[in-house]
Amino acid sequence: MGAVGAWTAKHRRSVPWLALGLWVVVLALTSPFAAKLADVQRDRAVDYLPASADSTQVAKIQERLPGGEATEMVLVYHRDSGLTAKDRATAAEQLERIAGAHRLTGEPRGVPSEDGTTVMYPVASTEPGTDEDARDALVGDVRDIARGGDGLSVDVGGEGALATDAAEVYNSLGGPLLYTTAAVVALLLILIYRSPFLWLVPLAVAGVADYLSMGVAYGLNQGFGTSVSGQSSGIMTILVFGAGTDYALLLVSRYREELRRVERPYDAMVAALRGCGPAVLASSGTVAAGLLCLLAADLNSSRGMGPLGTVGVLCALAAMLTLLPALLVLLGRRVFWPLVPRYGSTPKARRSLFAAMGSSAGRRPLTVLASGAVLLGALALGALNLPDALKQEDSFTSRPDAVAAMETLAAAYPGHGTQPLTVITPTGRADATLAEIRGTRGVDSAERGRGGGGWTEISVTAGSPPQSAGETATIEALRDRLDGSYVGGPSAEQLDLKDTNARDRLIVVPLVLVSVLLILVALLRSLVAPLLLVAAVVAVWGAALGIAGLVFEPVFGFEGTDPGLGLLSFVFLVALGVDYGIFLMHRMREESLNGAEPVAAALTALRTTGGVIASAGLVLAATFAVLTSMPLVQLVELGFVIAVGVLLDTFLVRTYLVTSASVALRRRVWWPGSLSRAPRTPVRPDRQPEPV
Repeated sequence: MGAVGAWTAKHRRSVPWLALGLWVVVLALTSPFAAKLADVQRDRAVDYLPASADSTQVAKIQERLPGGEATEMVLVYHRDSGLTAKDRATAAEQLERIAGAHRLTGEPRGVPSEDGTTVMYPVASTEPGTDEDARDALVGDVRDIARGGDGLSVDVGGEGALATDAAEVYNSLGGPLLYTTAAVVALLLILIYRSPFLWLVPLAVAGVADYLSMGVAYGLNQGFGTSVSGQSSGIMTILVFGAGTDYALLLVSRYREELRRVERPYDAMVAALRGCGPAVLASSGTVAAGLLCLLAADLNSSRGMGPLGTVGVLCALAAMLTLLPALLVLLGRRVFWPLVPRYGSTPKARRSLFAAMGSSAGRRPLTVLASGAVLLGALALGALNLPDALKQEDSFTSRPDAVAAMETLAAAYPGHGTQPLTVITPTGRADATLAEIRGTRGVDSAERGRGGGGWTEISVTAGSPPQSAGETATIEALRDRLDGSYVGGPSAEQLDLKDTNARDRLIVVPLVLVSVLLILVALLRSLVAPLLLVAAVVAVWGAALGIAGLVFEPVFGFEGTDPGLGLLSFVFLVALGVDYGIFLMHRMREESLNGAEPVAAALTALRTTGGVIASAGLVLAATFAVLTSMPLVQLVELGFVIAVGVLLDTFLVRTYLVTSASVALRRRVWWPGSLSRAPRTPVRPDRQPEPV
């Protein structure tokens, strides 16, 4: 590092241009791949299901059966006053047209409701196979043919139609999510910097990092088979802009501070990178380590999100520590206009909100700490009010055609199954398995289907409504009785999602805590301070879930909670929340190394980093809040919990609780490091921190 420093000092005029040129080369090389990321995005059920679950095995084996994977739909004909003979003739004519236009796996048979208002026709086709575009085209064509009118409603539901509606939503996320995130970040940067030019620089760099992350994500998919879904690619964009802007805020703040003490912008940037670089590196390291722990998850969607999220964070880190400094140095002091930090000047004295907050925490640290802990604990109790697991029909904030079909079926066929379960059994035992299924309590009917490759498909109709307690009991009974066979289908998939998320929490949560703790120990040279920060972010996670429990059903009207919400929100809040603790504690350690007493070091760290932490917290919360405008309930829930958690962490935990605990513990906060034992001689006694 010394040799690198000497070389860069000698070639200070060339280094920024060299960095800029390297980024041009990198973007030129990755540009062809970034444009292809959308082509490898997959949002099939198997891309989200647990890797080892029964329902996943069913989906994989169905792909190998004659004709490949079947797209299953249900055509629902309904008239409030009762179906007429003309309605039934219309249904028959439309089904004949569908059978003539597409290759169906069997002849559709109508199942009338007891009240005579509805008839449903299960329809399946192997024509699309695993091609999502072909599936969407099939569903769209069926919907074009199956139309009602004059009081007759016709809806196309079923697993295939629901997958098409979900894919349409995921495909629509990319553009709006990117533009909305960029607009929110731009607005906040304008308000924070109060400059007509400065905000453009970090925003442009974040855009470059996002484009780079798309190219790297595509490379991971091609080289290692990393799954790419609409959810994971959307989260990657959020992380690039959110985390990247946080790093930019910290760097720009420190750079502005150094410009008042150092004459040349290049030297000021070098000093800024030396000062905040370790904190930024540790911050990105905790996020990357936390996200990579998702590789231990059994759920495909969670496991795929780990590498893509890590790519987003590391691309943001690389851009903010190389491209952003180069651009700022080349633009010089004038980029800060009209608030240009002149060499030798002192910042305008003003009353600091964070100085006042630090003073209140410093006077009664134990009282503030106890009050905050009680408040967070009380909020966490709201998690007991979270709704049950989210059902498929409740996954959309709007009401697509597939959901309308499911609602009609639920009303017209109360107490009966309306979407089949699928059993895959070895062909040699198909007859015995079929008899065993028909003898299982809760099964209405079972019919033998396709066979091939040593496996046979059996379609089972349960006697209870989809995703009800009765149907769940039937699925569990079938799995207990049918050794060597697999039970799948939409309801079985939802059950596997719930069970696997519970299993993943037990494995991933400890891994995240240990990995984050080890990074903090290495950075802060202490055990007490890292434990304090980890305990704080865990408390924030519990309080954020508690607030969600108080508003999800009563305010938002959500009928369920995404089973993956607990795990994903924990990973993001712990990994991202520790960022602000790192910014604060690293500055506190730096002040202590420069000879400040423990209380003075804590209050100075809050005063100098409080504004940056507040700005970064607002930006990060706002970027995740963008998810609440998306049309999928699971994204709205995840965005809400993370945004609320980040705000709690920013304005309560970091400013009051961590500062209060540091004041109360004094030098013990650095135990067993050297700072816990003896005062240090000031290294730079002439240095006066600048309020942010």
